[in-house]
Amino acid sequence: MTQKDPQARRSIAGQDDEEMGLVAAVRARDLRAFEQLYRRYQPRLTRFVGTLLRSPGLVEEVVNDTLMVLWQKASDFTGASRLSTWLFAIAYRKAVRARAREPLAADGEAVLAELADDSAADTGLARDRTRQALQRAMGVLSADHRAVVDLTYFHEIGYREIAEILGCPVDTVKTRMFHARRQLRRAMAGELADWI
Repeated sequence: MTQKDPQARRSIAGQDDEEMGLVAAVRARDLRAFEQLYRRYQPRLTRFVGTLLRSPGLVEEVVNDTLMVLWQKASDFTGASRLSTWLFAIAYRKAVRARAREPLAADGEAVLAELADDSAADTGLARDRTRQALQRAMGVLSADHRAVVDLTYFHEIGYREIAEILGCPVDTVKTRMFHARRQLRRAMAGELADWI
């Protein structure tokens, strides 16, 4: 590799130097570096996986399994994408597989409401109300549509990166978002529907 390659890879992947340093330390089996990444990604992954699965126990299992991949296979992360993209893609694939063995007893809206209570408090009341209303309305969406909405609105990830996470074309992501927005507009009342 030339001297330019690592810089180009970092800029393409949008990697934060600190985060790349933590991944390198995890490769060297530094438990403290892993703990830092765990604390950084566990809440985000829990929120995302919680939109795909209904069982809180299964959500926790998938998130822990995903983060164990980071610990056990950090050397597989090449930096060709963001670390978050890599982790969200692993979590998505594990959640899809876990969906087959998920108990049907839990209510989707109840799980989403529980996740809303666990999320970090927003500074503005209006923004918090909008977020809660969106989370409740997401209960009407399929798991694939919820994944696209969650990654877009709550994790601020672009369509290309979402396509990489979900393992589908960008046009599929756009189509899912189009249909999800249409369903959310129907599920949300008043001014909040205009926000979508």
